Amino acid sequence: MSASDDEDVLRQGWADFCDELKRAGEIPFRATVPPHVNDRTAGFEVLARNISLALNFQHDYADPLHPELMHYFDPVRKQGGDNTDAVYVGATINGTDTYRISGDRGSARYFAVTSVEQGQTPWGGKVAQTLFADDLQVDADGSFELICSPEPQPGNWLRTTPETFRVTFRQFFADWENERPMKARIDRLTGDMSPPPPPTPQRLARQLLASAKWVNESIEFWVYMINMWKAQPNTFRSYKQLADQAIDATPGGEPMIAYWALPPDEALIIRVRPPRCQYWAVEFGNYWWTTMDYRYRLSNTNCHYAQLEGDGELIVVIAHEDPGLPNWLDPSGYAEGYVCYRWMLSDAYPAPVATQIKSAQLSEHLPADVKRISPNGRREQLAARRRGVINRFGNI
Repeated sequence: MSASDDEDVLRQGWADFCDELKRAGEIPFRATVPPHVNDRTAGFEVLARNISLALNFQHDYADPLHPELMHYFDPVRKQGGDNTDAVYVGATINGTDTYRISGDRGSARYFAVTSVEQGQTPWGGKVAQTLFADDLQVDADGSFELICSPEPQPGNWLRTTPETFRVTFRQFFADWENERPMKARIDRLTGDMSPPPPPTPQRLARQLLASAKWVNESIEFWVYMINMWKAQPNTFRSYKQLADQAIDATPGGEPMIAYWALPPDEALIIRVRPPRCQYWAVEFGNYWWTTMDYRYRLSNTNCHYAQLEGDGELIVVIAHEDPGLPNWLDPSGYAEGYVCYRWMLSDAYPAPVATQIKSAQLSEHLPADVKRISPNGRREQLAARRRGVINRFGNI
């Protein structure tokens, strides 16, 4: 192929990439999207922020022969109901080679690693195998070694299959300021160890188009999913109750999700008694399945931070104005979105009960002795969030 042909491939590849992203720009204007400027704007924000994630998946870290562990989400790059408490890390692998993942396991309250198979969704399909924290042999100093392969291995072994294309680690942090994230590396142990070749025009063009399509298809997928919950607002239902597609969902629990739509003068009270479990959390986000800005907003609570009532009940209030209650979720300027309760490795999966009222009537619907928080207490809540995000992600 001549230099002129290569230039044509590159020009066309870039044009196809841009055209596919242009098509994605119609998604925020669909009739099902909340007709509010903040929600439409957030639609474009999530599209733009996920371009980098798509390039990571389809180009930067797409080679299973030269794998690297990458972060999926962080405080600004997110989708699909990312857990506010989480660090998601993974690598592209294949189902034939043997890989070693080694390092410091960290101390996240909930920890799981999965081998994921190709599927019909942008995030893959079935999970080939899952290992939880208690399944792993970890040395006293926190170091561990995990082998991913199709054949059984001594020690920590994660099974892969011919359809396996990714390994994913989920770390959910209860105490943001004191639990440590995993620090690890992945190495392929079998096959040719030659370094990766430079990109060709043809391969780069294919990967750019695949990246733009992934942005389009992944946001499309989550819009399709959120609309199933939107059909019954304030009703908590699990993913399995509504969707029959296999997806790399968080193992060891069944998140209970509800759609909320809140006018400025209304509030939503959500009540439940948390079950005994390794970890639980309440997450909160907008129509696009992206969490609120958890660096600066009260966008979740969990088993470490939540204040329970004397009888063990958890009372969460969603309101546009601060109600002076410790378990407040701040809509952050959005009028609609989702709220998710995760009971992980639990002995029960209770569905919370939501009651929507006028904000002026809030005190009438709460116990007289409901726990409250002072302005100074609120300021410390918010300050602790920023400290915890830096502990988890570093200076990103």
